[in-house]
Amino acid sequence: MIDQATRKLLLRLANRYENSAFIEGDPSWWMHQVEGAKNQEATAFVASSLSYGSRSQFMPKIGSLLEMANCDMDHWLRSGAYRKHFDEGDTTCFYRLYNRGTMRCFFDAYSTLLNQYESLGNYVGHRNGLEAVECICHWFAHQGASIVVPKDSTSACKRICMFLRWMVRSDSPVDIGLWADKIDKRSLIMPLDTHVLSEAMKLNLIHSRCASMVSARRLTATLAEVFPDDPLRGDFALFGYGIDNNEKSPA
Repeated sequence: MIDQATRKLLLRLANRYENSAFIEGDPSWWMHQVEGAKNQEATAFVASSLSYGSRSQFMPKIGSLLEMANCDMDHWLRSGAYRKHFDEGDTTCFYRLYNRGTMRCFFDAYSTLLNQYESLGNYVGHRNGLEAVECICHWFAHQGASIVVPKDSTSACKRICMFLRWMVRSDSPVDIGLWADKIDKRSLIMPLDTHVLSEAMKLNLIHSRCASMVSARRLTATLAEVFPDDPLRGDFALFGYGIDNNEKSPA
């Protein structure tokens, strides 16, 4: 059970940090820079897939891809135009663990999905949050692209869970809710990484030190005590808790 003081703190932080200012510097920024639902969805998925490590490093990489795509990620992928920029088997580094051949494999898998199903949303369909994660993992694993997308839902699948937050939650200045009619936001899973885990542990919301899917679901269930209709409001609260703590720390 969450004590009353922590409950009030989480509510206050969620209200404070879920606003348009949150987007600045966040990978969700990119989906707000393009037009059209399919283009927003494709841009969001590519952006989320590269969102690990330092923002100062991955944000320019996402920007470079959107520039190659002339701000139409959906068409760029569907048409195969990305092949001009990424060759099969190219071992040149693109971003950290991803070389250019790895990116080509990922784009090939995504292009095939788009041409077969029209959109990732159509492929996922009506499911709960965990099923949606597993569905996305299955497609890319089957296509041999599990370096970029986790092969299964054993890990926390933080980037997929973050993407689903963007797609499912509506009436938000940050999340765009394109899949609001497909997935119940109450079934979404907290995007969990070591930083979020650390902040959650400071608040005694979770006691596991492992950023696994089991831990992510446990944390989500705990946050649902405070946000029963929308547990992932807790994502903004924990983000804000980390920011507040950093601001209070001595230089």
